[in-house]
Amino acid sequence: MTADAVLCVVDRGVATITMNRPETRNRLDAEGMSQLAAHLEACAVDQAVRVIVLTGSGSTFCSGADLSAAAAGDESGFAGSGPQAMVRVLTALLDSPRPVVAKVQGHVAGGGNGLVAACDIAVASNAARFAFSEVRVGVAPAVISVVCLAVMNRRDAQELFLTGERVDAERVLEAGLLTRIAPPETLDDVVAGYVEMLIAGGPEALAGAKDLVRRVPGLPRREAFDMAAGESARLFSSDEAREGMTAFLEKRLPTWAASG
Repeated sequence: MTADAVLCVVDRGVATITMNRPETRNRLDAEGMSQLAAHLEACAVDQAVRVIVLTGSGSTFCSGADLSAAAAGDESGFAGSGPQAMVRVLTALLDSPRPVVAKVQGHVAGGGNGLVAACDIAVASNAARFAFSEVRVGVAPAVISVVCLAVMNRRDAQELFLTGERVDAERVLEAGLLTRIAPPETLDDVVAGYVEMLIAGGPEALAGAKDLVRRVPGLPRREAFDMAAGESARLFSSDEAREGMTAFLEKRLPTWAASG
């Protein structure tokens, strides 16, 4: 693959990361996953980045694993190091302190569903079609099950995982994989609306909110309250919170929103 397999452009606080191999339907091969993870990791520490938008080029958002490499037994593919490479990508999405919005402009298959599930907000074209196609080629959606089962309804996941059937965006919206769907002609506007709302939030507060969504459901109630109380005290005493509360009382935008 060439150096432009994945593009990353930062503009006014928004990093748009684009899987840029439409001729392969943005499949998940070794070089593409490495570049995708590297861009996500770089954005996580770039203070100029406030929000990340993940999208694809062409008619497909992501077609999943590189089956040709796997079938050939290529060690860099999913029969070798590919699953761990995918873990790195999904971990970078989940652990990024920046909110990540999936702009699903096209079709999704296999591992591409994991990318959608790992994003904080997922908006898809209502023309997109989705398939957990793994069982149709003799494998299972193993790695992506970690992120997909965290957001999907169990009965829906059972049906979609087991049948491998190609379904419309409305079906996976019902299943919990998506936040919203929109006609192709308004997809950019809907995503821009979410980006605007996210930039209005404090960067440290957004990172804290992401952390709560990830950690609280897995904790016993007492531990959850203890962790959340400590996090609340930390955030309320932060410089960011003081600025935010002062701006609210003074009926002005906080500095992060005014400069976003």
